[in-house]
Amino acid sequence: MISTATMITFFAYLILLLVIGTLAWKATSTSSDYILGGRKMGPAVTALSVGASDMSGWLLLGLPGAIYLSGLSEAWIGVGLVLGAWLNWKLVSKRLRIYTEFTNDSLTLPDFLEHRFADPGLLRGIAATTTLLFFIFYTSSGMVSGAILFEQVFGLDYTTALLIGAAIIVSYTFVGGFFAVSWTDFFQGILMLIALLVVPMVVLGGGDAEGVPELDPSMLTMLPEGTTLLGIISLMAWGLGYFGQPHILSRFMAIGSVKDLPTSRRISIGWMVLSLIGALATGLAGAVHFAGSPLANPETVFIELTKVLFNPWIAGMLIAAILSAIMSTIDSQLLVCSSVMTEDFYRKWMRPNASEKELVAVGRMTVLAVAVVATVIALNPESTVLELVAYAWSGFGAAFGPVILLALYWQGYSRQGAVATILTGAVVVVIWDQLSGGVFDVYQLLPGFIFATLAGVIVSKLMPPQAEVVSQHQEFEQKL
Repeated sequence: MISTATMITFFAYLILLLVIGTLAWKATSTSSDYILGGRKMGPAVTALSVGASDMSGWLLLGLPGAIYLSGLSEAWIGVGLVLGAWLNWKLVSKRLRIYTEFTNDSLTLPDFLEHRFADPGLLRGIAATTTLLFFIFYTSSGMVSGAILFEQVFGLDYTTALLIGAAIIVSYTFVGGFFAVSWTDFFQGILMLIALLVVPMVVLGGGDAEGVPELDPSMLTMLPEGTTLLGIISLMAWGLGYFGQPHILSRFMAIGSVKDLPTSRRISIGWMVLSLIGALATGLAGAVHFAGSPLANPETVFIELTKVLFNPWIAGMLIAAILSAIMSTIDSQLLVCSSVMTEDFYRKWMRPNASEKELVAVGRMTVLAVAVVATVIALNPESTVLELVAYAWSGFGAAFGPVILLALYWQGYSRQGAVATILTGAVVVVIWDQLSGGVFDVYQLLPGFIFATLAGVIVSKLMPPQAEVVSQHQEFEQKL
């Protein structure tokens, strides 16, 4: 059972998050404030919010567990992610920030696509529905992760752990919206980085480093025997997903000035590289420390090292870092669901003249509703519906990545081409995942991205955009 000191430290951190949410409530008066923080987020907050909302519990649980089990051969996914994130900052951030404000101050990606293509509603509806469905399952997965952590650390039963975790996450997202999420992500990003650097340093600096040479040599190389080019490509393909993740792209849309983007990019990529190195080192440190008594669940390596090596007060902060990683992603997903429902359904189809106060209220109610649905799904951690969560990153990357890139760079891209892109990307991801052997072992994001791009280009050539759409894009290019 966890000590009193650890529990006090842990809950003190959670109280800090709620205080931030309460302060953010006072700064939230319009729908734009709630959804994008009024487009006035600073470079440091934007940078760490991008990182924290991106990585989730995978950074402290999944990746260290994979390294603990298989060694540095799993590090290729980190290489792909860093490259993909850097390209996302370079190719997308500036253009998306300018273009979304230029197109009627678009607050969501479906909203942007509608104004970019003079869409009567079909494209926006498809994009919004796809976003909402993927994120409900994505959020449910995070709820399960948080519940399992509460269950293991605090000795609670699964249902109680799930409900407590959901209540904490929803509370500050419900209250403060984008301000609360971005500022809590900022603090959580700092805590995650500290935790990932401290744990392996303590393990390897305490004498366990002498055990590294005794590990299986295949654990210490990125190219162990049996490595194939197809396998490396499959792992690195994860980086393509960045171009289509709504909860990450919304950070680009929210930054105060495009002049801050280079600074924000450097901070974000620096944080990411250090965090990934820390996660890799944690996995190897665990492999050394627990060499004589292997863990039943590799993904608990960070938790187990924390329990064994640190005093209760520090352990409380490190455990809070794990929850920070999980919560910083879920809160962003809830906020995207809120913005989609508010802007792309409620204002578009139900109440076009709704007041700002009404829209903020609808956004908050949506956070609550989506969280309830996700929690209900998560009540059974073995529920087959949660298998769809595995498609979330690849689904968003394949369906929305090509759309965003083509919409930002190609004036010949049409509304019909965009519809074809989204549908093709989503369908290929789902079908490819069901196949196996040979080329079908490649991560489904890569073929989904390629086929979606081809579909968009071919359909746009057959059904070119209207003259007004081309003219608008040319005007946008002049603003760069």
